[in-house]
Amino acid sequence: MPAGTVPAVDITTVADDLIVLHDGEQVHRYDDLSPHTEYDIHGRMITTLPRPAGELLCRIATVNDVHFGEVEAGRVDDLTEGPIQRIEPGEDPYPETMNRGAASEIAAIDPAAVIAKGDLTTDGQPDELAAFEAVYRGAFGEHLFVVRGNHDSYKLQEGYAGDQWIDVAGLSIALLDTVIPGRTTGTLSSEQMVWLDDRAANADRPVLVMGHHQQWIGDAGEDITARGEDYFGLDPAASNALAEVVARRPSIIGYTAGHTHRHRVRPMTNVDGAAAVPSIEIGCVKDFPGTWAEYRVYEGGVMQVVHRVSTPEALRWSERCRHLYRDFGIDYESYALGTLDDRCLILPLR
Repeated sequence: MPAGTVPAVDITTVADDLIVLHDGEQVHRYDDLSPHTEYDIHGRMITTLPRPAGELLCRIATVNDVHFGEVEAGRVDDLTEGPIQRIEPGEDPYPETMNRGAASEIAAIDPAAVIAKGDLTTDGQPDELAAFEAVYRGAFGEHLFVVRGNHDSYKLQEGYAGDQWIDVAGLSIALLDTVIPGRTTGTLSSEQMVWLDDRAANADRPVLVMGHHQQWIGDAGEDITARGEDYFGLDPAASNALAEVVARRPSIIGYTAGHTHRHRVRPMTNVDGAAAVPSIEIGCVKDFPGTWAEYRVYEGGVMQVVHRVSTPEALRWSERCRHLYRDFGIDYESYALGTLDDRCLILPLR
């Protein structure tokens, strides 16, 4: 962080039994708390999440925007503005530092599945993919499920293409390939929507849909041509088609994506404007705040708990990235971190 800057104090994580505070590179963790209970944490009144009904059936984890091969954080095209962060002499590449930390923390929860939802690399090159596989396949083996992002297919690569249906105790994950090869933007085909509709109609457990690109969500009755096919995430037509399937299939409890490097939750709406389920964005692993998401699957609902990667090496790097894009007038700190409610929440059954 810039010289003379006072470290920020953030309540980064809240679960039913856990509160985590970060004070710069210092971590304060409060375990074994009671659900839905207010606590005084360093002068802030924080309420733990309620615990969904029934037994805890399993835990899963997700990562996205891990970007193996990247060497400059905050770079925009060929512009020199930033600040642009690079490693210091003797430091490991920052994607390896951040992702090793994430993998070690994820392993500690003994996940039934780990889903990497895109932008595994910076340019889809074999050495970058090998680095990704070494960290995540090495840690999770057959429990790892992967879909590509736009960065993995700019040169029309086909690795990690295609949709997947993943069953774990108490939950099914519909992992959608949202990529348009060679493009930054994303879409979903009519065939994919039929596949999702059919699988969700016959699901014997709740379904959580995942993909790389975030959903476009317009105002009720808004003409989808108001935001064209160049929208940064899922194009409007595909976004509305997804919302229509969700509205029709009560087994689906939410959609969660990456791509934007931010934490945000919005109500998904169908073409009639009726709120259905949350449409969620999860921040990147590679820079500030450097996060991964845990999903605790209960009989009565699913809890999303976002964790900041907190190995000492990871925190040293991610703190340096709080103010990326400042020269462009962007408050990356607030944008990327979002609110506590954007990061930690309950996905109820419908």
